[in-house]
Amino acid sequence: MRQKIVAGNWKMNTLLQDGLELAKAVEELAKSKKCDAGIIIAPPYTHLAKVSEVIGEVKLAAQNCAAEESGAYTGEISPDMLISVGVEYVILGHSERRAYYNEDNDLLNKKVHLVLSKKLSPIYCCGEVLEEREQGKLFDVIKEQITVGLKGLSGDDMKNVVIAYEPVWAIGTGLTASPEQAQEMHKFIRDLLVEMFDTTVAENTTILYGGSCKPSNAEELFANPDVDGGLIGGAALKADDFIQIVNSY
Repeated sequence: MRQKIVAGNWKMNTLLQDGLELAKAVEELAKSKKCDAGIIIAPPYTHLAKVSEVIGEVKLAAQNCAAEESGAYTGEISPDMLISVGVEYVILGHSERRAYYNEDNDLLNKKVHLVLSKKLSPIYCCGEVLEEREQGKLFDVIKEQITVGLKGLSGDDMKNVVIAYEPVWAIGTGLTASPEQAQEMHKFIRDLLVEMFDTTVAENTTILYGGSCKPSNAEELFANPDVDGGLIGGAALKADDFIQIVNSY
């Protein structure tokens, strides 16, 4: 069975001390969770080393990484640097990285390969903006993001890949994809994985929903057969809300 996961993306929020308190609270609540879902948090880079010291049940992710192993890349953070502070997962291709920093599918494919070569697990994001959905291009957009971003991977590689579908039009807008819309796209992605790899890979790949998931709608979203958890934004900044989402299983 594929793993159920709830991951919290803190984005550019919290100072170090606040972040440590939040991580401790999530870890404490996670010890008494009422389900077998895996829990991941992705604090800012500045927090990673310290946060890794206060979690155990909860796993640690970075919000991004460089496409190069090392060298003269001022301001970048390499996968090896992340490993050295306890990181196990790396979020790649988040819509904000695509939109604000012009990260395209080819660059993200390079990052995916590098991350996997270092035995880290990428959480690879895909998603369409409102205009693309309204123009009926949503499936074409997702297909390109998945086929190019995961190009050249083997079935064994895919054992360590998590996919996150994030309808960009539902992030920070208060809008949420209906459970039916979420299931439709998650099934489309899973069917695409059958074409790219095989049925076994498709059935064992965890696909998260990331678009204004909160305690009030998590249970309904997670009830879909192809939704395997969530990549949570704002609600991940409150430990009680975040664990309530986890316990929606």
